[in-house]
Amino acid sequence: MKGISDPIPQANPGASYHAHRAEIDHAVAAVLAGGRYIVGNEVTSFEREFGDYLGAPSVVGAGSGTEALHLALRACGIGREDAVITVSHTAGATVTSIELAGAIAVLVDVEPRTFTIDTNQLEDAIKRFRDKFQKHLKAIVPVHLYGKPADMKAILDIARRFDLLVIEDCSQSHGASIGSQKTGTWGDLAIFSFYPTKNLGAMGDGGAVIAADKKMDETLRMVREYGWKERYVSEVPGMNTRLDELQAAILRVKLKYLDSENARRRQIARQYNEMLNGSGLILPEIAEGSVFHQYVIRTQQRDELKDALYRAGIHTSIHYPLPVHLQTAYRDRVLLDHRGLPTTENICREILSLPIYPQLADEQVQRVGAMIAEWCKRR
Repeated sequence: MKGISDPIPQANPGASYHAHRAEIDHAVAAVLAGGRYIVGNEVTSFEREFGDYLGAPSVVGAGSGTEALHLALRACGIGREDAVITVSHTAGATVTSIELAGAIAVLVDVEPRTFTIDTNQLEDAIKRFRDKFQKHLKAIVPVHLYGKPADMKAILDIARRFDLLVIEDCSQSHGASIGSQKTGTWGDLAIFSFYPTKNLGAMGDGGAVIAADKKMDETLRMVREYGWKERYVSEVPGMNTRLDELQAAILRVKLKYLDSENARRRQIARQYNEMLNGSGLILPEIAEGSVFHQYVIRTQQRDELKDALYRAGIHTSIHYPLPVHLQTAYRDRVLLDHRGLPTTENICREILSLPIYPQLADEQVQRVGAMIAEWCKRR
């Protein structure tokens, strides 16, 4: 293992591979020997095993998290002239997927403590935009950002009152839960990304759609593969987004370790909180259901702290530096409430993601925490 004087990355998917290298290499070799690379036994087995883990009746593999959300929207019949409500403080892929389906993204502000959708403003936005879109306001996409679940009970209550679908974006919440129920099983549909840095990450792109009923499962499987029910015969307009066998085999190995690795993430977060308590930084809450895909602090001196840590060989990141609604590609195409998104814009100037991944050693955690605590004292 590297010494604590070596650079510390903010995330390290390579460490996850090395932790399970023998099992992953064996699984990959078996796929290569079998000669089936698209939608075979590994994909089918992973879909079943991930469904059992979540407590979900249907899991449909996809090519990426972006494509999974696009697939979910398409399967729900959401397209041109429709509108979907989500947040601006998210990876751009959330809005990209809505636009790929042909719909318009309506962006709502987030709650400053959890960084997830502000349910008070959600209801106001629905009322405001309902008349504009009439029957074309179709769905809410709450994002469980940084591994912290959004307030799904409140979101579902609002959605049911306004007859809207709920599609959970669980790209950062593999294994997270609200009480005993895992994210991905609350809404009408849910999507996951298996990008390499995720809590459950492949060694390439991958994603999945979770559905609450078998009828939707059948629709998703047709749409993901050209609209086929019978091979080469398209029943409905479809697309091509399939989880490949190699990635599914890797995910089957890593799924066995997801809970223990999430527990390690929570342990690291607790260590950070203990070391930085009283530092003047705004620290994340240690909620039992959170899986800490990111450990995100807030400070008005964010850039200065980031630079100081970099000079000390500690790599951090910003998730995300510019809200979607302020990005050149989207700012003239998304819709906002008349009040704007002040919380989103403020937190994007202050947030900093510290190193957190299961293979991060205690000595490295201590080094990061001590460096930040000393910086805060000097400030």
